[in-house]
Amino acid sequence: MQYEIKGSPFPAAICYLEAGEQLITEGGGMSWMSPNIKMETTTNGGLGKAIGRAFSNEKMFQNRYTSVGSNGMISLTSSFPGEIKTIEINQGDEIICQKSSYLASTPGVNMSVFFRKKLSTGLFGGEGFIMQKFSGSGLLFIEIDGTPIEYDLQAGEQIVIDTGHLVMMSSSCKMDVKTISGMKNILFGGEGIFNTVVEGPGKIILQTMPVTRLAGTLSRYIATSSN
Repeated sequence: MQYEIKGSPFPAAICYLEAGEQLITEGGGMSWMSPNIKMETTTNGGLGKAIGRAFSNEKMFQNRYTSVGSNGMISLTSSFPGEIKTIEINQGDEIICQKSSYLASTPGVNMSVFFRKKLSTGLFGGEGFIMQKFSGSGLLFIEIDGTPIEYDLQAGEQIVIDTGHLVMMSSSCKMDVKTISGMKNILFGGEGIFNTVVEGPGKIILQTMPVTRLAGTLSRYIATSSN
């Protein structure tokens, strides 16, 4: 499958499928396509998989698009200002993503629920108890809020991340929470109480403008203008 990503700040992933090739998307993910693309709505793995996707803030049903008879084209667009990132998953790879990051994938990619093991990390890490785990083999398309920044962490190397900025990490990474030190820093620093700490080895992708931060900024302006 060939693809190209066009546009900014609302990008589109335009995928060119050969006859018989398939693409899996979240329900409602298609924006435009050629007439020979056939859609089939499916649980994609059974009821258990569908319920798992619902827990990770995705729709229970997915759409499978097949190019019938000849080559075809299908386009997927971002729902938020940012970028669409393509990740190639090889057999044996496992990556963990934030909820609602999934846009589409080729049929060989498996999506499942990832539960945080530590209670404190789920409560205070800002990412929630439930994330998404991807494995198998194929291409994965995810949405990034703002601009993606990538780091390759070495074994034992750590990075401290503010709430909502973590998009993806290798399953080999460890995640924990860290309390901001000093009462003055907590009360007046504007950074909250907790940060997320990710430790390598592994790759991580951060995003520059989480939708929650943008929503909070806009709500302050809306409240000010309405007074």
